[in-house]
Amino acid sequence: MFILKAEHNFDSAHFLHGYEGKCSNIHGHRWKVEVEVQSETLIEGGKLDGMVVDFGDLKKDLKEIVDYYDHSLIIQKETMRKQTLSCLKEDGFKIIEIDFRPTAENLSVFFCKEMQKKDYLVKRVVVNETPTNSAAYEPGEVRQ
Repeated sequence: MFILKAEHNFDSAHFLHGYEGKCSNIHGHRWKVEVEVQSETLIEGGKLDGMVVDFGDLKKDLKEIVDYYDHSLIIQKETMRKQTLSCLKEDGFKIIEIDFRPTAENLSVFFCKEMQKKDYLVKRVVVNETPTNSAAYEPGEVRQ
C-alpha cells in the first residue's frame, strides 16, 4: 500500500456552544490539517509514471479547501443570537456557519469528505487544534 501525506494550516476562531469550560468562549487556533491518501498501485506511463498522484495536485486541492476557513469565525448554525451574528457580518467579519459543532473531531470528518469529493482515496485525516492536541479520522469504508 502506498500512502502520501500533505498538510496545510489555517488560523480561525470558534466556540463550543453548550460546553461547560473555557472552550465555550470564542477563541482561536492555528489549525493543521494532515491528509493521507492511499493506493495499491502506481500510475503507469505518462508524466505521472510511478506516482500515486502528483503531490502538487494533492497540496493544491487541500489548500483550496482549507484556505476558505482561514481568518474566520467558524460557528455551528443557530448557536449565536441573530442580532449578534448580523452585527458581526455587518461590520465585515468573516463568519462561516456550518451544520456541525466545530470540534477537531468533526472537522477531521468534514475535511475527509471534502477530499473524497475530489476523488482521493483518503486513508486518514488528522486535524491539529494545537501543536500537542489532535483528532484523527479514518473512513470506515474503503472506496476504490
